[in-house]
Amino acid sequence: MDPETYNIHAEIVERCLRGERKAYEEIYALYSKAMFNVALRLVKDRDEAEDILQESFISAFTHLASWHGTASFGAWLKRIVINKSLNLLNKRKPDPLPESLDVQDEDATGFAEDSDDLSVGRIKRAMMDLPDGYRTVLSLYLMEGYDHQEIAEIMDISVGTSKSQYNRAKKRLKESLTTLSYER
Repeated sequence: MDPETYNIHAEIVERCLRGERKAYEEIYALYSKAMFNVALRLVKDRDEAEDILQESFISAFTHLASWHGTASFGAWLKRIVINKSLNLLNKRKPDPLPESLDVQDEDATGFAEDSDDLSVGRIKRAMMDLPDGYRTVLSLYLMEGYDHQEIAEIMDISVGTSKSQYNRAKKRLKESLTTLSYER
């Protein structure tokens, strides 16, 4: 990817660095919905996600000079949102998850391939019912596109734990969706 495509909002960031208020509003308008959704997938509470969104933008705007353009601005901001979300999750009572588990190398394909009548809403509701650790790994892997090595670094867990939580999350989500199908 060429640098100009990679940093398509660099000009707006430069205007922010010069203190242009309108540029801050433009950045917020461009990224707020996507970043709110990232936070909501991780913390599963709208009010907390809104707080994380605001804290993330404050942090990003305060430390804007530390963005060097080596990653897209959106990726840099998403990392701030994820870190703030994980900090909040770490403050909650942790789910009892073993640190080292046997991991079968399952593929990353859909976990509900048997069901044609799955709606996005049903899948989102089922994901929100997962324990925080499972939901976080599943969201980071499937929704945010991180690999297990990156997830391990972000969450300060082993790669094996990331893989096992992902596989267990898939299994639990599939079971939940199957149960929902039978209850309909």
